Amino acid sequence: MQFTKIVLYTDTEGRARFREEALALSEGKPQARLSPLWPSSGYQLRMSPVGFRSEFHCTEHPQWLFVLGGQMEIFLQDGSSRVFGPGQHFYSADTLPAGATFDPGVHGHRSRQLGDEPLVTLFVRG
Repeated sequence: MQFTKIVLYTDTEGRARFREEALALSEGKPQARLSPLWPSSGYQLRMSPVGFRSEFHCTEHPQWLFVLGGQMEIFLQDGSSRVFGPGQHFYSADTLPAGATFDPGVHGHRSRQLGDEPLVTLFVRG
């Protein structure tokens, strides 16, 4: 058994991309498989109202993002997007490359709330 980790990352050209990684569920019991325990430094809850939209930005601190309620759409600079709903997640690690100055036409991602209910998210920092 494995867990699919969706990662939002910065490629070698400084652009945000998505990739999927398989994480082994190597612990626990046959009826309840677990990943190894990972450290975290804290968490935050966020509620974004209907109509929320962000500008392009980079993730300041790599962190897991879990959607608890509502829907979130993430847009990349190449015009692609992905929608995440309740129970879905991704690991946000599209940080600004070392030495770069943020350029909203090149770097990062933007997001928006979809539908008629607020977006509720949980951020867990690694």
